[in-house]
Amino acid sequence: MTVRSTHLGRRFTGLLAFVVLVTVTLAAVGILPVRTLFAQQEAVGLAEAQLEALEAENARMEREIAALGTPGEVERLAREQFGYVRPGEIGYVVVTPSGGVPAPGPLPRLLERDETPWWEHLWSWLTGRDLVDG
Repeated sequence: MTVRSTHLGRRFTGLLAFVVLVTVTLAAVGILPVRTLFAQQEAVGLAEAQLEALEAENARMEREIAALGTPGEVERLAREQFGYVRPGEIGYVVVTPSGGVPAPGPLPRLLERDETPWWEHLWSWLTGRDLVDG
């Protein structure tokens, strides 16, 4: 009986190894394309959001172009950017000393440790979000 049980144990182990190998292969074949599909969908979503932002910026610029055609806007820009003054007006220019106090720059940021849990990294990898910038 021990010879037979040893033989069955080897068959079972071999069958189990085969099933595990097939399962891992199917998982790899199934997960990687799905991961790429999710990454592509995420990229499309980001591209659509960027398109909306660019369209809004384009509309703002078209309004600005339309405003530049008015004499009042042209005069305002000439006064602000080129120091335009009408006859009889007095223009003033404020000059700051060259060795003046420098403006404070941004404060240095401390590097923060990544506090993201491991399962969020795994989910990001499974869904392909790590493949998409943004």
